[in-house]
Amino acid sequence: MAERRTVQINVRLSAAERAAWRAKAAAAGVPLSDLLRQAMARTRTWTAADAAVERERTRQVARVGNNLNQLARWANTHPSEAEAVEVIAGLLSVERSLLALARLGGEDTDAH
Repeated sequence: MAERRTVQINVRLSAAERAAWRAKAAAAGVPLSDLLRQAMARTRTWTAADAAVERERTRQVARVGNNLNQLARWANTHPSEAEAVEVIAGLLSVERSLLALARLGGEDTDAH
C-alpha cells in the first residue's frame, strides 16, 4: 500500500506563475501536485564541490572555445598560409583539451 501524503509545502507564486503551472499540469493530464512531484524527482541537486567542478569546466571550455576561435580566425585571415597539417594539428589539440575536460567531469569519452 502506498504511503499517504499528508505533508504540505507552501510556495509563493505570482498569479501568472500559478496559471502557467496549472496549464502545464493540464497539458500533461495530471494534477499540479503530481507534476511538481515528478519535476522535483528529476531535479539534480548540486553539492558545493560539484558546483566548483562545473565552474572550472565551464571556464576551461571557454578557454578552448577561445583557442578554436583564434585558430579559425588565423585560417580565414591567412588562407594561402593555412596549411592543412597546421589546422588539423590545432583542431586535434582542441579535441584533446575537450576530452580532458570530459574526463574531469567523469563523462564517458569512448563514445565518439
